[in-house]
Amino acid sequence: MTRFLIVNTDYPGFLDSLYSANPGLEHESYDRQLAVRNASLFGVSDFYPRNLIDLGHPAIEISINNRRLQVAWAREHGLSLSTSGDSRIVMRRGILPWIVRDHAAWMEQILSAQIEDFQPDAIVTHSLSDLRPAFWTRMRSHYRLLVGQIASPLSPDIDLSAFNLMLSSLPNFVERFRAAGLRAEIFRLAFDPIVLERLNSDGKLDALDLPIDVSFVGSLSPHHAGRLEWLEHVCREIPIQVWGQGIDSLRKDSPVRQAYRGPAWGVEMFRILGRSRISLNHHIEISGPFANNMRLYETTGVGALLLTDWKQNLAKLFEPDAEAAVYRTPAECVEKIGYYLKDEAVRNRMARAGQERTLREHTYRQRMAQMVELVESLL
Repeated sequence: MTRFLIVNTDYPGFLDSLYSANPGLEHESYDRQLAVRNASLFGVSDFYPRNLIDLGHPAIEISINNRRLQVAWAREHGLSLSTSGDSRIVMRRGILPWIVRDHAAWMEQILSAQIEDFQPDAIVTHSLSDLRPAFWTRMRSHYRLLVGQIASPLSPDIDLSAFNLMLSSLPNFVERFRAAGLRAEIFRLAFDPIVLERLNSDGKLDALDLPIDVSFVGSLSPHHAGRLEWLEHVCREIPIQVWGQGIDSLRKDSPVRQAYRGPAWGVEMFRILGRSRISLNHHIEISGPFANNMRLYETTGVGALLLTDWKQNLAKLFEPDAEAAVYRTPAECVEKIGYYLKDEAVRNRMARAGQERTLREHTYRQRMAQMVELVESLL
């Protein structure tokens, strides 16, 4: 039996939406706030701790940047938050003292108390930049193993010396970590079948939930320049519907603006994918030649046809053009959208095959079994 503490963060936009939709939630208990947050199915929800617990390992997950939630924990455990560390002095341009707000101070204070309270064997953190390296060094006596997981932009000079193991769904990241002398392993993303239970329990679709021919759900930002170029091409050629965050970063005449339907978090995102005949995917630049993002598993998991950009390792995840449709250029993407919209039998057959592959090989239960194996081999 290994004790796991999972550290994660949530998008600020999602947190604002969550608490706006649940007035007064910030005054509720920690457990109540956590339950509402997990019920949203945003991100990885409670997929890590719940599956670890089902495998026989005590586990909790902490959203360190959800201040309303974390303050509730502090209040219930008699922890007085210090304000003395809320700002610190840095040297601006290397010579000029400058006072900046230290967002890590309250995060570290509450998290350190939570770590001391739970006494984990292993800490698995998805947040590598929100907490200072010295924090992990200071807390070392309260855990045995520190594991980092990342597949998003990472500063080239980040200090990862405190980590015993690095996990990533990107082979190029694993190579980078190993080249830096760190132990690193491939750890793929996944889907949790509880999403299907939740969608099915919501009942039949109402009149507003008509099928969507083609959808795209994803981030739109300067980090996604290639994605934006591709998406603008598709939007010019075919009517599609787009959801996500970062629309304000697009130029005013971008054709994506006409297709944009707003943000979509958690359950709402899964409903959109589930209503889609075809849902598009395009990887961020840091993925390089590798397929890795969550949309691969979320789209196939709910039974929509995934149309994704070709990557050299995609065949290890899904059989191209049998379990997931694949394109290499924006023009080919448009062409395949037209083909699969017309051929319902082929589209449905591929969508079913993709879902079967995901439920057979790409679930969080399987990933957590791998996590246990990796961690226990080091412990």
